[in-house]
Amino acid sequence: EVGGGGGEGAVGDGERGAAGDIARGVSGASRGDVDGIGGAGGAGEARAGRDGGAADGGDGGSDDDAPELRCLSIQSHVVEGYVGNKCAIFPLQLHGFDVSPIMSVHFSNHTGYGSWEGTVLQGEQLIATLDGLERNGLLRFTHLLTGYMGSASFLRAIVECVRRLRAVNPDLRWVCDPVLGDNGKLYVPAELPAIYREEIVQHASLLTPNQFEAELLSGVEIGSVKDAVRACDVLHARGPRTIVITSSALGAASVVLLASTTWEDVASSALFAGAEREGDHVRFAIDIPKLEGVFTGTGDLTAALLLAWTERLPGDVVGAVERAVASVQAVLRRTLKHGSPRRELRLVQSKRDLERPEVVLRAYRVDE
Repeated sequence: EVGGGGGEGAVGDGERGAAGDIARGVSGASRGDVDGIGGAGGAGEARAGRDGGAADGGDGGSDDDAPELRCLSIQSHVVEGYVGNKCAIFPLQLHGFDVSPIMSVHFSNHTGYGSWEGTVLQGEQLIATLDGLERNGLLRFTHLLTGYMGSASFLRAIVECVRRLRAVNPDLRWVCDPVLGDNGKLYVPAELPAIYREEIVQHASLLTPNQFEAELLSGVEIGSVKDAVRACDVLHARGPRTIVITSSALGAASVVLLASTTWEDVASSALFAGAEREGDHVRFAIDIPKLEGVFTGTGDLTAALLLAWTERLPGDVVGAVERAVASVQAVLRRTLKHGSPRRELRLVQSKRDLERPEVVLRAYRVDE
C-alpha cells in the first residue's frame, strides 16, 4: 500500500477548461481538485550520485559543451496568464532547450476567468505548418511535448507529426500529456479518448495522465495501488516506456503520484540500488500533502519539467520526478505568497527553483 509523506503542500489539475483550455490546478477536498504534483516543507538532503553538480544546475562546463536539445511543443496558448506553452517554454529554455511552439488553441486567457476569446486550430493548420518546416529542413527536433488538443483533426495530425519527426530523428523522445478531463468529467470532444487509445498512446515515450485519464486510456478502474499498477501495465503493453500517473485519490490525506518505468530507466537511481530485478517494470510513488487553493497550468509545468529532467538524468526517472515535484511546489508557494490574481503562476520569479529545486518529498518503492 502507498503511504507516508508529511509536511504541507500539493499540486493538482483543478479544471481543464470546458471550451478548450487546460487549466490544471490544486486543491482540497474533491478528486477533481487534487490532480497533480507537489512537495512538503523541511530540509532537503543530497542524494549520493544524483544531486548536485551539473545535473542540478551546477558548473558542468560551458554551454558550448552541451548537446543541442530542440523541443517542439504543441499545446494551448494564452495571451495573458500561464497555461500550456506559456508554462512550458520558459522552464525548458532554462534547462538548455531550444523550444519551437505550435499552438493547438490561441486564447485571450485561460477559461478559469469565465470568458475568453480565441481560435481552436484544426489538423490541416498543423499539417501546413509542418509542411513549411519540412520544406526548409527545419524538422530537426530531439524532443516533442504535447498537451491540450482542441479538436479531433488536430489530435490525429499529431500522428503525422510524429511520423515526420522520427523520419528525421528516430530517437525522438515524446512526452505526451493526454489532456482529457478529471473527476469523471470529460473536457474535450467526446471522440478524443478513443483517438488517444487507438492512434496516439503507442507512439509516446513518456505518458503523463491523471487518474481519470489513466482509467479512460487503459479501461481499468483505479480504486487501489494494485489497480493503478494494472492500468500502467495495460498502457505499457501499448507502447510507452514510462508512465507517470500524476495524481490519484488513493491517499486519504494526500495526492498520490505513481510512476512505472523500465529497469534501465532507474539504473542510476539510489532508490533501486541493489534491488532484485523482477518483471519488466519498476514502480514508485510520492505522497503529496494537499495544499488549499486552485491554480492553473501546474500540469503543463509538470510535463515540461519531466521532459527536461529525464533528459538531464538518464537512468534516473526517480530523480527526475522528485525534482519536478520540488519545482512545482516552490512555484505554488511563491504564487500563494504573492496572492496573484486568479492564482497565475509566479513562473518567471521562480527561475532558481525551476533550475535547482530543493528536493524534500522523496519517492518510495511500490511492491506489487
